[in-house]
Order: sequence, then structure tokens, then C-alpha cells
Amino acid sequence: MLMAPLGALIMPALKIGPKEFGLVVSAYAFSAGVASFLTAGFADRALGLVGGAVVAWRMRPVADHLAIASERSPWRHLLHTLAVPRHALAFATTALLTTGGFMLMPFSTAFAVNNLGIGMADLPTVYLVTGLCTIVVGPLVGRASDAFGTFRVFAAGTALSIVMVLLYTHLGPIGLTTLIAVNAVMFVGIFSRMIPFQAISSGVPASAQRGAYNAVGASIQQLAGGVASVMAGHIVTLGSDGRLLHFDRIGYVVVGTSLVAFALLRALVRGGSSAS
Repeated sequence: MLMAPLGALIMPALKIGPKEFGLVVSAYAFSAGVASFLTAGFADRALGLVGGAVVAWRMRPVADHLAIASERSPWRHLLHTLAVPRHALAFATTALLTTGGFMLMPFSTAFAVNNLGIGMADLPTVYLVTGLCTIVVGPLVGRASDAFGTFRVFAAGTALSIVMVLLYTHLGPIGLTTLIAVNAVMFVGIFSRMIPFQAISSGVPASAQRGAYNAVGASIQQLAGGVASVMAGHIVTLGSDGRLLHFDRIGYVVVGTSLVAFALLRALVRGGSSAS
């Protein structure tokens, strides 16, 4: 993830193209996803020693599910978690929502520098302002979810994300202020999807499966991100002048995954999530 926003620096420095860079970015995501999946069956049985100590010291642990007896082996427990249809809907939605960020992020700096004409020295400003905006907007999205409903906010965030992704991936040379504004609003849309989705998702599993469900969800998020990075690297190419070609196609893919994710989450909510 640290490498993902550094495409404009790493690709020319290592003399690699988008395909190779997408694969490099995906390496951590794949390894983290596999590790999380392998430990998912144990998630409802114990807390890590160090993590448990920190939680007990500073926070009230979410550990009620650990007191529920389970006769299954860790692997059977994992398979049982995967077999629940509502879990499958939530996992599929997680994968699709992750796709957008992992397809855009690895090549966003190269796109900004080579296609939009933004100076390398101005990139920290873009990410700083965007980060500050998300810090401010995050709590507001949470309050809006409480006031208007999590799925309504998710729907609004999906609509905003689609508009902004299409706008962003079709940009030509622009000024720094315009890029910051577009980037900030786009991430507001993304956060307006992720926060209500997390609230809805938290109400899906039964208490006895909460740990495994969360671990599998984290694994799928990483694995889907790795696949998305590889796919994006095969979609975009470098022109002879250094510009990224076919970046707009990534935007179309993200829009498609957003619409499918919206349909899946609506089905999940209609199925009776307690967080809806």
C-alpha cells in the first residue's frame, strides 16, 4: 500500500511498465489475504496475546462471541462461515467495493504527472488535502447514516463515486486546485460508500461466527485488491511520451463493479440485515 501512490516515481526508476508495477503492488495484498484467510477459522477462539492485552488495557473488547461454545474444528468453522448465503453476498460486495481503489490508486500519481501536467512536488499537497477532507467527512457520513439510513447514504455515495470516477479518469491537463477539488470529492463519495457498508456488514454474522466472518472479509478485501491491481496493470499502457493510455477504461470497470456492488448490497439489506 505504501508503494501504490508512488507509481510516478517507481515505474521510471525501475524501468518497469504498468503490468509489472500492478503485479508488484499486488504482492503484499495477496500475501496479507492468504494469511488472513488461513487464520480465519481460529478468530472466534482466541485473541492474540499482545493485541488482547492492548484491547483489555485501553478498550472494551468485542469478545462476547468468544464465550459461545463451538464444537467445530477451526477448518470446519471456516467452511461453515463461508457456506452461509448472506455471508457470500457480503463477501462479494466487499470484493467489488475494494476493486475501485486498487485499480485507480497504483496509477493515480503517474496519471496526475504524465497526463494532467501536475508537478511531482505538488503531489504531497494533493494527498494532504484529500486526507484532511476524509478526516472531516468521515464522522459526518457516520452521522448521516444514523439519521437517514445506512443504505440510503451508501446509494448516495455510490452515485457520487460513479460521477467523480468518470470525471477523474477522463481529465486532461488541469491546474492543481482543480485536481485537488476533484480528488477530494471523489474520496468523499468513496467514504460515503465504505462507512455505511461497514455498518451494514457488521450486522450480518451471528455472534458465534463474527470473528471468522471479519477475518474472511479482510482476506477477500486484500485478495480482491491484488487482483484489481493486476487487472489495472493489464488495462493501462504507457505511451511513447510517457502518458498513461486507456486510463478511462479503468473508470468504466470501476463504474461496473460499483453498480453490481449496489445491487448485491440492496439484496443483502432486503434479506434482513439488522444494520439497515
